[in-house]
Amino acid sequence: MSYVVDFKNVSTVGLESSPVAETLAGLRANEARYFMNKYKHEFTVVPASESQETLDYVNRILKERDIEFAAKPLETSRFQVENIKIAYVFYEDGLSVNVMYTIDDPKKRAVGFKLSEGMEVPKELEGKFKFARQKSKLAGTIRGSFFVIKGEY
Repeated sequence: MSYVVDFKNVSTVGLESSPVAETLAGLRANEARYFMNKYKHEFTVVPASESQETLDYVNRILKERDIEFAAKPLETSRFQVENIKIAYVFYEDGLSVNVMYTIDDPKKRAVGFKLSEGMEVPKELEGKFKFARQKSKLAGTIRGSFFVIKGEY
């Protein structure tokens, strides 16, 4: 069952099993606000159990860097705005992974990692990435990093 993320009234629906459910919900709402403000797109998530295709797509791209997360995926989102294909996976430990894949510009393709406030850097990313801090009214302090996608997906 899909769920349109409300960024005005932040809800932990679908994220209840996370030890950082409140800040993960804020992070998800922060992403929803961005896509509504920039593209007028309603950010919709589905349970990970109903979106194996999206999980496979994101995992295939993560393999470029030999990254495979042990954390349980809770929700995904996959859509296209303008010429950008976008996929998200929200994990139980508080991690959000997003793939932004520009269809017509191979130089603008990347995987982003965002860490919810209160979570540790996942061991899969330790020492591999530097994380910048960003303040969010919805999510507190978000730590983020990224890598540029080299392959074709």
